[in-house]
Amino acid sequence: MVTRRNVLVGSSLALLASRQARAALPSTSVWTSYDLGSSGYAEASGIADAIMKKHPMRVRIVPSGTSIGRLLPLKQGRATYGFLASELYFSTEATYDFAVPAWGPQDVRIVLARPAGGALAVAGDIGVKEIKDLRGKRIGYVKGNPSVNVKTDAYLAFGGLSRADVQVVWFGSYNAMKTAVINNQLDAFASVTTSANMREIEASPRGLTYPPFPPSNTEGWERIRRVADFFEPYKETAGAGISPDKPVDLIGFRYPMIATYANTSADEVYALTKAVDEAMDLIRGITGSAINWSPTKSGRPPADAPWHDGAIRYLKERGIWTAEDQAWQDRRLARLRRIQAGWEDARKSFSGNGDDAWVAHWEKYRVERLGLPPADV
Repeated sequence: MVTRRNVLVGSSLALLASRQARAALPSTSVWTSYDLGSSGYAEASGIADAIMKKHPMRVRIVPSGTSIGRLLPLKQGRATYGFLASELYFSTEATYDFAVPAWGPQDVRIVLARPAGGALAVAGDIGVKEIKDLRGKRIGYVKGNPSVNVKTDAYLAFGGLSRADVQVVWFGSYNAMKTAVINNQLDAFASVTTSANMREIEASPRGLTYPPFPPSNTEGWERIRRVADFFEPYKETAGAGISPDKPVDLIGFRYPMIATYANTSADEVYALTKAVDEAMDLIRGITGSAINWSPTKSGRPPADAPWHDGAIRYLKERGIWTAEDQAWQDRRLARLRRIQAGWEDARKSFSGNGDDAWVAHWEKYRVERLGLPPADV
């Protein structure tokens, strides 16, 4: 029987929960993201604005065009959250730029991870229809950004290509590649389809195209997964030159992923996860893919690192987190712990000098002692 007292008690509990969530959020917070013009920066800024409209919290965004630049402020305690790409995976595996002694396997966790479609954004005036047509073309890579570079290697592998088959052009930041394409200094680079960069290229005289990755091309997908195993087929329906009526078969992964270190307060992470969920009415229109920030989509594995306990607590309360999700979490945590223990053991057996010698030693240890796939270091 519903009584006035029951209604008052229910309202009081809801008000108390809201106040507790507000109290758990910090008064100020620093987040990192990809650089200006990227969808990662647009969504980090949009989510921050949406939360600040509902909560008395101030957020500052620190953009960076490199993986190290996005994760180092978190490691140093100068930022708490990062809107990260696949550097999150590499940092837990201690591969690529994170294989050096100054890094090693990082104890990082996911708060939410948006499903995304990735592509090779190709200038429309060079006649490319398939990935294999990129042979001899100018392809963009970014120094200190294995997230971009490994994706690019994987995308090329789909067409049976490698760096040896194209003209590799190196850049100091991700955003610089967009300008290079427009200025006819570059032909293609890895990107999501919904960023402002893609709109600018589409509107330029060169135009824009995305060579497809058909799921039926099983050999191409086998080649992709030999480079990185966290990709899957994804039919993209949003972005520059793409719509539900003109979808393209692209690459599925998670980007951006809101990440933090494991020692971040579980109450704070719970409150942030809840704040994103409650601000979805404002978040869903930030970009063409921002609707995927709904925790029903962004709050479930698989992704590039284990989930944070605070996020899991909220997801369980919402009925989103399943037994299957927890089983994935347990396996992913066990892998991370194994790599962390292996790193410490490998340090004890290392007798060489210098970063290069250590990276070679660690790579051999990962493959021979931990049974992990080799990284192209």
